[in-house]
Amino acid sequence: MILGKFMPPTQGHRYLAEFAWRCCKRLSVLVCSKPGQPIPGACRFAWMRAMLPDCDVVHVPDDLPDAPEEHPRFWDLWMPVIRRAVPDPIGLVVTSETYGPELARRIGAKHLVADRNRQGVPISATAMRADPYTHWAHLPDVVRPWYCRRVVVFGPESTGKTMLAERLAAHYRTVWVPEWARGHLDPANGQCEPDDFPRIALAQAASEDALALQAHRVLISDTDTITTTIWSEVYLGGCAEWIRDLARSRRHDLHLMCDIDVPWVADGQRDMPHRREEFRERCRAALITHGRPFVEIRGDWDTRFRTAIAAIDRLLGPLTDAPPIAAQLRLTAEFTGAKL
Repeated sequence: MILGKFMPPTQGHRYLAEFAWRCCKRLSVLVCSKPGQPIPGACRFAWMRAMLPDCDVVHVPDDLPDAPEEHPRFWDLWMPVIRRAVPDPIGLVVTSETYGPELARRIGAKHLVADRNRQGVPISATAMRADPYTHWAHLPDVVRPWYCRRVVVFGPESTGKTMLAERLAAHYRTVWVPEWARGHLDPANGQCEPDDFPRIALAQAASEDALALQAHRVLISDTDTITTTIWSEVYLGGCAEWIRDLARSRRHDLHLMCDIDVPWVADGQRDMPHRREEFRERCRAALITHGRPFVEIRGDWDTRFRTAIAAIDRLLGPLTDAPPIAAQLRLTAEFTGAKL
């Protein structure tokens, strides 16, 4: 058995679990949480299950003290909970903590210590929470979307959004999310029908969430679901309420609002060179309405790039006293009500 808060899981926790798994026939992993912690227990439980598919992962949501010195009846409180979580006899306890030998003695099990000084994997969950971007290499893939900064390149057509997204992704050695609608509409010569908007809204968000698993610290998106609502209003005179709800539910750390001070270039899908100022104001108004942080991107291409880098770099510092980063809701057609 191993147990911990795993807040968040790190590669050190992965080492602990895989070390223990190799030392026993069957491994139980107790994910311990209580209300008010910065990362919900349900998220940590899901992450550990994904990381350890061959183990018995159990969520323990009881509000219990964290260490023996915190409560005189620490062991009396914890032992029934452990027995409930793992009803079968426990023969081995593996920890990297000082309480490990006493825990094993009370359970009646043998104890093995695993990298107590964190030499094999030099990271702690406390350090990870404080500065995940410095310690990104020690963050398991399944956990990375929780901390990944999400940046949207946003604005009217023909303002260099795709070029900027590609260039930023190369600079930060990360992935970027292409505009899903382009590939979808190309076979129709760029013609967009009313039934296309639900597909575009859902697929753009789903593409973003899928690529967040591969992102390195920051994910760059070429457009977002707010843009879908704007185009729906322009083309259809309105927007389905579930698409508006989806746009409101999405969480991004920064929008890069691209200005129209660059030449308009036709490409087969763009069709509103005469409405660039109107669309820019719609975009700006939407960001303000949704309360989204944004930075104006204008000037020549290199100036735009430098402005964007300066804004993104400010997102990648330590998280001390920073607001918690919320995970995105899982997207499904059933959840959104989309008729695909």
